[in-house]
Amino acid sequence: MEISSTWQEIVAFIENLFELKLFEINQTPITAASLLMFIVFVILVFIFSRLLNRLLLRRILKKFEIDPGARYNMVRVSHYLIMTAGTIMAFQFVGIDLSGLAVVLGFLSVGIGFGLQNITSNFISGLILLFERPISVGDRVTVGDTEGDVQAIRMRATTIQTLNNISIIVPNSEFISSQVINWSHGDPKIRLDIPVGVSYHSDLEKVVKALNEVAANHPRILKHPAHDVLFLEFGDSSWNLELRVWLAHPKGNYEVRSQLNMGIVKKFKEYNIEIPFPQRDLHVRSPLPVPLDTTKTE
Repeated sequence: MEISSTWQEIVAFIENLFELKLFEINQTPITAASLLMFIVFVILVFIFSRLLNRLLLRRILKKFEIDPGARYNMVRVSHYLIMTAGTIMAFQFVGIDLSGLAVVLGFLSVGIGFGLQNITSNFISGLILLFERPISVGDRVTVGDTEGDVQAIRMRATTIQTLNNISIIVPNSEFISSQVINWSHGDPKIRLDIPVGVSYHSDLEKVVKALNEVAANHPRILKHPAHDVLFLEFGDSSWNLELRVWLAHPKGNYEVRSQLNMGIVKKFKEYNIEIPFPQRDLHVRSPLPVPLDTTKTE
């Protein structure tokens, strides 16, 4: 009997705890039980959204010819819509009238807006990035001094993986208010310009032939558009030329540039083409005799 009475007291205490009124919204009492149900409902909606988006991204959308950036944007937008609808349903589930709640939130939004100005700016910027798509997941971008690939576009910030495999978290507002170089936007092809200087004693036809062979033999250089060799100027100690080649994608362009430079050195040695050192003429002149002042002042 004592055990049963103690158990009944525990159950009664838990019931009273869940029925405890915490606060009131629009004349609707919010108890611990209703608050717990609200949190559980939102968590379940979040899990459902994650599972649905994973199914969309891995199973359904991959069957269609949609680029990865567009697929990612569709998944993020659907997640935001599901979470918004789920939150509204959670309010209705616990019996809160949203029409009255909107009035309360309207008064609070002024104060919250000043305190969360940066967060709101980054969130709106994130939505602009998803819908306008100046950048997409997988793009090679340069923001300030940071160059890397876009890994994820989230509510507050965008994750960029640098060429050193370091993840940089950039606020979304930086992509809207600052200048951003997107190497992959629209047409991902890029042109590499390789400057070359050769001696004035070189055979110019052999120089052009050597540069064309280096570009033609590299597997990553595109045939269309075709590469080109331009004579830019007469330098102080060299003829200055430029080899212009096209790549299908900006990723790996530094490696290609290095391989082309090494190929040019090897090909120039094969054709006995000289790459001159910078020349400077130094003129040494004798100092002028300084006249001696024979007058002395006393």
